[in-house]
This record gives sequence, structure tokens and C-alpha cells, in this order.
Amino acid sequence: MSFSEELAKLAELHQRGVLSDDEYARAKAKVLGDAGPAAAAPGLGAGVSSINAFRRSRQDRWLGGVCGGLAQLTATPAWLWRLLVSLLVLCAGSGLLVYLLLWIFVPEEE
Repeated sequence: MSFSEELAKLAELHQRGVLSDDEYARAKAKVLGDAGPAAAAPGLGAGVSSINAFRRSRQDRWLGGVCGGLAQLTATPAWLWRLLVSLLVLCAGSGLLVYLLLWIFVPEEE
């Protein structure tokens, strides 16, 4: 059943008096809340919000604060991220490209 059909059924039940105003509002909110993209992929909402919270660190930084920001985001030590980036730099320079892109596009924390 599509969302529009579900909403139409709810409206019909509300008009017939089967659902009170409060019940109709709760049922409609449930249908509309489940219709979002987070319902299609469970846990997606939390991942998106944490990515949006990603900021470069001002306190824990050696160059641009990218590894310090990743450490804050993932609750891992910054040295681990620095080691990983260093290893990726040694492997065909991909770590340098990723680090530079994050340095450019990720905003600094306030």
C-alpha cells in the first residue's frame, strides 16, 4: 500500500468518526515518519548526522586538524588516524589526496 493510499484511508476513518483527532494525528505522523529515507535504510539517519558533525580539530592538529577531527568523530586515538593516513601516503599517495580533500572541504570546528 502506498503512502497516499494509507493517508487516504486514515482521512476516511477520521471523517467517519472511527479515529479521534488525536489518534488521527498520531497515525498520520507515524505514516509520514516511516515514509522518510531513514526508514528505507535503518540507521542511515544517525550516520548522516554524524557525518554532518565532522569538523577539523583546532586543538588536536599537526597540519590541518583532519586526523584530530576523525578521532573525535569515531572516538579513536588521533595517532591511529595519523598512522593510517601515513600508510596511505606511502601506498601510491592516495592518503595525501584524501587528506587534502578533507582539509579543503571539511569546515573547522568553532
